[in-house]
Amino acid sequence: MTAATRAKGDPGSKRPLPGSTVDPAEVARFAAIADEWWDPDGKFRPLHRFNPVRLEWLRNRIAARFGRATGDLRPLAGLRLLDIGCGGGLLAEPMARLGAVVTGIDAAERNVEVARIHAERMGLAIDYRFATAEELVAAGERFDVVLNMEVVEHVADRDAFLDACSALVAPGGLMAIATLNRTAKAWLLAIAGAEYVLGWLPRGTHEWRKFVRPSEIVAALRRNGLSVAAMTGVAYDPLRARWTLAPRDLDVNYMLAATRPPTGPA
Repeated sequence: MTAATRAKGDPGSKRPLPGSTVDPAEVARFAAIADEWWDPDGKFRPLHRFNPVRLEWLRNRIAARFGRATGDLRPLAGLRLLDIGCGGGLLAEPMARLGAVVTGIDAAERNVEVARIHAERMGLAIDYRFATAEELVAAGERFDVVLNMEVVEHVADRDAFLDACSALVAPGGLMAIATLNRTAKAWLLAIAGAEYVLGWLPRGTHEWRKFVRPSEIVAALRRNGLSVAAMTGVAYDPLRARWTLAPRDLDVNYMLAATRPPTGPA
């Protein structure tokens, strides 16, 4: 849920920096609560509850793309995976346990510190960096899998951010994106409900105008040589108090997987 580009300049500024996808206010907001990443009852409780459904979906999509068996203990073995906006490592650590060679980057340095310490405690080798997607592109890095989960709705320049993220997907690779749709229903449930009525998230976590319609994501990916291979909504089931896949309901939370052809541009 953090911005995937690093703030440079005045960290207290509320304005995006010229020519950058970073939103300093977003970075500061998540850095302020970084110590709570691994508290399942803390401010990141919604992500802890959301994690099982998105992890299963990610494992299945990645395994299908690379011809792996989901029943294997380490079905992602050897795949180079980048977690953009890794936060405290809630996705990076399970991906490492599934066998992936994981790099996690975040715009908030405190998030990276928290993630690194926790991974060391768990005995996991994860390459955490206080870095930006743009910096990795400039360095010529490419990954088999790029995770872009709950990030795009927090950046200052959505198209530039998606351009950078897409450039990090190697030929034959896959990028997964999760975000919120810009609909009235999303405003009602994700902002009015989750932030103001139920208190699941701190007030101000999201701005409705930054939510992204699926068509906008698809257009940006196509422009960068990626094709959407799968898309699903995710809905909260209050009766079972858990998140479930809702393939026909993209009105609020949704996830998609996009692929680059094996012979596509690097």
